[in-house]
Amino acid sequence: MTKKVMLGNEAIARGAWEAGCNVAAGYPGTPSTEILETVARDYREINAQWSPNEKVALEVAAGASVAGARSLATMKHVGLNVAADPLFTFSYTGVNGALVIINADDPGAWSSQNEQDNRHMARAAKLPMLDPSSPAEAKEFTRLAFDMSEDFDRPVIVRITTRIAHSQGPVETGERRDVPLKPFVRNPRKFVMLPAHARLRHVFIEEQLVKLKEYSSNSGLNRIEWKNKKRGIIANGVAYQYVKEVCPDDSILKIGMVWPLPDDMIREFASQVEELYVVEELDPFIEDYVKALGIKVTGKELVPICGELTPEIVDLAINRKKAQKAV
Repeated sequence: MTKKVMLGNEAIARGAWEAGCNVAAGYPGTPSTEILETVARDYREINAQWSPNEKVALEVAAGASVAGARSLATMKHVGLNVAADPLFTFSYTGVNGALVIINADDPGAWSSQNEQDNRHMARAAKLPMLDPSSPAEAKEFTRLAFDMSEDFDRPVIVRITTRIAHSQGPVETGERRDVPLKPFVRNPRKFVMLPAHARLRHVFIEEQLVKLKEYSSNSGLNRIEWKNKKRGIIANGVAYQYVKEVCPDDSILKIGMVWPLPDDMIREFASQVEELYVVEELDPFIEDYVKALGIKVTGKELVPICGELTPEIVDLAINRKKAQKAV
């Protein structure tokens, strides 16, 4: 293995290649565009193509999955709206070969018409979602998502944000896995969503969500980093990096799998700290979930709901410190 400095988007492309991805489809939209560009340029073992829209891209990847290939669909946050119809149906059918969907949110609306928070989409579609906090994790989480998809018979969403997509960091690279195509097995009960079939698949989905919740607690994707127990902070994505920088003495519950969330780990963490905070970009997704567990927590009362976070914003919100200007 060697280390290379990569953009988060380049790291995702590398993770898909290492996981044995066979087919990748997408629609160009910042901040996700470089993922498929990198796949097409650097990883010729993957059949890569632009699609006329995100719906078609997901359908191409879903078709490849049903045929037994490991597949990838890439799009930005509003693109997942366009792809919502096949997304919700393919959640019910599940996969044959793995299907990983890369969703790039855009806090700050640097290149988008809104600041939509697509963690809600994972919950609505009942799909697992991973949320890396660095380019290195973006690569590792993408690679892991392919295995998760086949292990749990679920499409898996990897959510990044603009800051993860376009930041650079050291990434440990590995070799490509030689994953043979899975044979296609005719199975109308699984892949044809007539009402009678859909009702049965819904039961399966709920059963898998229970298993995924256990996986969320035990896989290492979510972890507690203990320091002092006066103040504990729950954080995900790039917000985790900002918390590490400006709150170095606080305990952190790092959330790398944002759906389903790890109830037992959240309760354990909350029970051992005097004060509990959530630092997250955009909506109070984790905060509301923690409150629904009956746990007192502070979040959007201090942390802005609009725009990107920065270390300075987090420092001011949590430590009540204003950034010192250089003289």
